[in-house]
Amino acid sequence: MTSTTAAPALPAEHPLVDGRTASSALVTTYRGQRGDVTPVWFMRQAGRSLPEYRELRVGTQMLDACLDPELSSEITLQPVRRHGVDAGIFFSDIVIPLKLAGVDVDIVPGRGPVLAKPVRTAADVAALPALDPAALAPISAGVARTVAQLGSTPLIGFAGAPFTLAAYLVEGGPSKDHLRARTLMHSDPDAWAGLLDWAATVTGQFLRAQVLAGASAAQLFDSWVGSLSLADYTAHVQRHSAKALLAVADLGVPTVHFGVGSGEVLSAMHDIGADVMGVDWRIPLAEASRRLGGGVPLQGNVDPALLSAPWPVLEKHVLDVLESGKAAPAHVLNLGHGVPPETDPAVLTRIVDLVHSR
Repeated sequence: MTSTTAAPALPAEHPLVDGRTASSALVTTYRGQRGDVTPVWFMRQAGRSLPEYRELRVGTQMLDACLDPELSSEITLQPVRRHGVDAGIFFSDIVIPLKLAGVDVDIVPGRGPVLAKPVRTAADVAALPALDPAALAPISAGVARTVAQLGSTPLIGFAGAPFTLAAYLVEGGPSKDHLRARTLMHSDPDAWAGLLDWAATVTGQFLRAQVLAGASAAQLFDSWVGSLSLADYTAHVQRHSAKALLAVADLGVPTVHFGVGSGEVLSAMHDIGADVMGVDWRIPLAEASRRLGGGVPLQGNVDPALLSAPWPVLEKHVLDVLESGKAAPAHVLNLGHGVPPETDPAVLTRIVDLVHSR
């Protein structure tokens, strides 16, 4: 677990060091202290569900918006202003560190990240370029600009876990079952280990840049971990995810690890050194807490599908999640995955008001 005070490796003007966010509801809850009110924020709160975001993005490609400090900052701030959530999540994309390293990747509307040349052999892995720290300047600038305007509201930095990045690299784009990636894992374990080591390095650099620039917490997303067995995760993935989080271990910020479909590997995911476990919608928080031994702060896990349900149905569900979250030592309310693009923003604001009123 992280200490209750920020490590001296953080800059003096960092919001955890100068006191702006150290006692915020989010940070104290992440550190295992349950307060009077449950903090709430939403994965993918910044972006596609907001009309002000869609208006701002007109004429700008997704990855270009991520690398424009003024745009990325404004997009990050929009849901904080609108919903009154307890944290901002920095607007970016998990493939940004790949792009900054020189990998030819783009976001194709309606499909997601697509690579010009998939990585499928040992030679492909060996040819992957190193990420020059100077290339992260737009990320640092965007974070710093955001933190300067957030005041006492903490910003969460984020990065994609090595397995999810590797899955995109091997598949060449999104995949339902990640067969090529899992085949490479077993057919050429050395190449696989080299690929995940590279992914852990660049995503760790990405995460560290955000924290040093002012993020008060860090979240590692493993979007595709649900396609792995526990045996495959522990043998071929776990140590690389640990390396990614190790990139910020000396900075003393609380860390969150979240995976989709992660019920079977939840404990192994926690073992990489995460302080808080994000839980998707598939298992109740009380069951997640039981699987984790009862001592781990949790984040989650409202079912995104219910955001479009009638309010009485959604309200009951949110209250059930809050009740289930009492099994953990501390709980941050969130979704069990990201905000769907068709979500009515007013519904998210209503959830925030409900949670804060309890």
